Amino acid sequence: MNYVAIFVQYVSQYIKTRLTYRVDMVIEMMSDLLFQAVNLVFILVVFGHTDFLSGWSREEIIFIYGFFLVPYAIFGAFFNIWDFNERYIVKGEMDRILTRPVHSLFQIILERMELESLFGTFTGIGVMVYAGYQLGLDISWFDPILFILFVVGGVLVYGGIFVLLACISFWSDSRTSIMPMMYNIGNYGRYPVDIYNQVIRFILTWILPFAFVGVYPSAYFLGKEEWYSYAFMTPVIGIVFFTISVFVWNIGVTKYRGAGN
Repeated sequence: MNYVAIFVQYVSQYIKTRLTYRVDMVIEMMSDLLFQAVNLVFILVVFGHTDFLSGWSREEIIFIYGFFLVPYAIFGAFFNIWDFNERYIVKGEMDRILTRPVHSLFQIILERMELESLFGTFTGIGVMVYAGYQLGLDISWFDPILFILFVVGGVLVYGGIFVLLACISFWSDSRTSIMPMMYNIGNYGRYPVDIYNQVIRFILTWILPFAFVGVYPSAYFLGKEEWYSYAFMTPVIGIVFFTISVFVWNIGVTKYRGAGN
């Protein structure tokens, strides 16, 4: 089965569909931009009362936020599984998915993708460029390669965590509010972990490793040498968490009882 060809076909059809309703697409993009702007304003308000936050300057925090937006935007484009329980388990659409000779998670990712969310990557890169210019950061020839690796790692971290949460539905089809709560917890990854206490720092690093989405990889570009080892672990943590999530997903599919039971 050529998964690449299937992906291209899905994307092509999605673009055709979205271009039919251009106004809706523009409104969604503007809403995302407004949401990102509000978060940026919040950072500026915080630094209106202090010059540093646990040793981090305003521009450094802005840089971390900009980096965070890039993997978060890609995650938002392909992992819209926040309503997996209600749509695919409670309403029984998983029955339809399982009749096709393509991996079920791959199908759901394609069905639920929202490519307009990718606009957030440009916003994030723009914020990073601004903050980097203010900080006078130097760019090496290999930094773009590391940037891509760190971004992919961050996307896999986010995807792995939320796929694992979706897997709960295979064992319990009762509605839960854990998804929205986890989205809120994920936002902690856009701030330096050393502003939190030891327990929260441990959770954001090893249990729910959202710190690998924003602050740890950003620390490399900001020259925070004490965090370099964590930065280079970002792709590894992403691969490990996403692999575990797919493994648990495959087990969960075997436990699915169908909508008629």
